[in-house]
Amino acid sequence: MLTYPIIDPVAISLGPIKVHWYGLMYLIGIGGAWLLLTKRVTRSYSPIKPDALEDLVFYAAMGVIFGGRLGYIIFYNFPQFIDNPLILFKVWEGGMSFHGGLLGVIIAMWVSARKNQCTMLALTDFIAPVVPVGLFFGRIGNFINAELWGRPTDVYWAFVFPGAGPIARHPSQLYEAGLEGLALFLILWIYSNKQRPYMAVSGMFALFYGIFRFIVEFYRVPDAHLGYLAMDWLTMGQILSAPLIVVGIILLSIAYTKNSLPD
Repeated sequence: MLTYPIIDPVAISLGPIKVHWYGLMYLIGIGGAWLLLTKRVTRSYSPIKPDALEDLVFYAAMGVIFGGRLGYIIFYNFPQFIDNPLILFKVWEGGMSFHGGLLGVIIAMWVSARKNQCTMLALTDFIAPVVPVGLFFGRIGNFINAELWGRPTDVYWAFVFPGAGPIARHPSQLYEAGLEGLALFLILWIYSNKQRPYMAVSGMFALFYGIFRFIVEFYRVPDAHLGYLAMDWLTMGQILSAPLIVVGIILLSIAYTKNSLPD
């Protein structure tokens, strides 16, 4: 068993202004994704011009933040929101949904596509390889917050998390950082290093994120107020991730059947 590194959730404190590690991880993730997109936007098959990148990243970031928070409230915490609507704004306490953030980004890409006179899927193909950067740092933020911990285990890399009792548990946040973050990034970055059929990169993202998240849910404790939704193992995360696997397969099938190239 490993000793959990107790970290103050507040990274920087300047009088009444407090910058939490959780929010800082999102900023680092968005900044890292932006940096990588500056390399992708120079490729001949980029759907946008370099001078449009700043607006695209801004819209995507807003989609992540607002969509992620709204998704968490709707999918995981709606009854508490009804009791106390102000929890919508307490982002520093954690509580962001990837699936809500994904919907937010899709809406942002739809808006950006209209401005840039291209298709939404051309933009999702463009940004998909860098999304795992944000996912990686977001999961590190979960680990620092000591939230979303895993199921009890006796593996030697287990942690006793604050607030989770004296039982050693899987560090499921780090599993997600490794799979949804690092592994997914390597898969998509290498795959997209050359031009692929239109919507294929988006399909790869949906497929592998859905698979990785579905797997990690077996090691992660579901939200206490939701618990297991069926068969003593099915979680909300798996219900929301399963359609992504299906969508990924469909997009890849269409992409390679039509053998089309991005606009």
